[in-house]
Amino acid sequence: MAYLPNLLFSILIFCGLGLFIRNLLRIRRNINLGKKIDFKSSPKQRLKKMILLAFGQRKMLDRPLVGFLHLIVYIGFIFINIELLEIVLDGITGSHRILAPLLGSFYNFLIAAFEVLALLVLVAVFFFWARRNLLKIKRFLSKEMTGWPKKDANYILYFEVLLMFLFLAMNATDQLLQFGAVNGYIKAGSFPVSQFLVPYFQAFSLETVQVFERFFWWAHIIGILLFLNYLYYSKHLHILLAFPNTYFSNLEPIGKLSVNQQIRKEIKSMLAPSSQATSDAQPPEKFGASDVFDLSWIQLMNAYSCTECGRCTSVCPASLTGKKLSPRAIVMKTRDRLEEVGENLNKNKGIFVPDNKELLNDYISTEELWACTSCNACVEACPIEINPLSIIMDMRQYLVLEKSAAPTELNSMLSNIENNGAPWPFSNQDRLQWANEI
Repeated sequence: MAYLPNLLFSILIFCGLGLFIRNLLRIRRNINLGKKIDFKSSPKQRLKKMILLAFGQRKMLDRPLVGFLHLIVYIGFIFINIELLEIVLDGITGSHRILAPLLGSFYNFLIAAFEVLALLVLVAVFFFWARRNLLKIKRFLSKEMTGWPKKDANYILYFEVLLMFLFLAMNATDQLLQFGAVNGYIKAGSFPVSQFLVPYFQAFSLETVQVFERFFWWAHIIGILLFLNYLYYSKHLHILLAFPNTYFSNLEPIGKLSVNQQIRKEIKSMLAPSSQATSDAQPPEKFGASDVFDLSWIQLMNAYSCTECGRCTSVCPASLTGKKLSPRAIVMKTRDRLEEVGENLNKNKGIFVPDNKELLNDYISTEELWACTSCNACVEACPIEINPLSIIMDMRQYLVLEKSAAPTELNSMLSNIENNGAPWPFSNQDRLQWANEI
């Protein structure tokens, strides 16, 4: 019976991490539904970009107060969970603060630093909760941020508050047991924050305090495992995906749009028939994208990485002038469709059964696509280099080349370019007639 808690703990860790890995594999499978594109060039430049944006939070710090508080939460999430390693080792071996003898006085510094970070995280989380729920910030009130997206953002904040409280309460009760020389509790750690919670437990007997400590300890590890598995359903998946997303992001100038190489070859062969541009290569099965299967894997990873912060939509000129387009909504709808496809695969043993739905029209309307000015403001604003414009342009290409469904104004312009060599409805001979009046 003495080893029963350790056995239960090991089973809990195994099941929790097993579910987490299963979820990660499902996300990987869904992302790999996209077209294969090589993003292996310039590894040093990519690594530098990842360090600056994902680790260094460079774009977040463009807005100093919010960026600094986000950095605190980010650092707290990483460093406080270092203690998770000790909790796992203690749980498996049945020991108490197993790392303390190994680290000596440095252990006291670590625990003290963790507690200060926990307090700062609580302050930052309260600030973020107030911004979302009390202040009328426009980008948090968009229609795509109602329902689940709004609840999800708050759930994560509540989760973080709960985990920080459990961590501090665990340390507070642990102190009483250490000072009471309870068997198995060695004196280790420095507690600059949780010491203020100690008076709330001093009225209880040491046996009751030990029950509290064990409850907080178990609740803390269960909470972390629940948090990890909740990420699969949450926008906070960016905690993990921000790193590969920034690493594999586009290194070209953001104003440089991608060119369909098949179309490029065809045009070169028409302009210079005698050149080497002619090719016997077969045209692709489909130009552009109408569903998630037609997008690249990096675009699908973009969809899973979106933080739903709304910085892209807040700088979008189409959105600011009342158009239906919201770059954030484009990415969120892509993720929703990808999740629907993933559920289809889960139900049918990895085989996609046609559901008579597509990303185009069923999720994203043509009105949204044609409202985009392709200015790249959304791409520039995104803290982790998500590119909503690439999705929009691929879907536009499908509308033009596969469906001939360009707006009338665009068709007129293209016809004029074809017939007159310019966007205006004037022949070459009449182009300078305006100068006759001078």
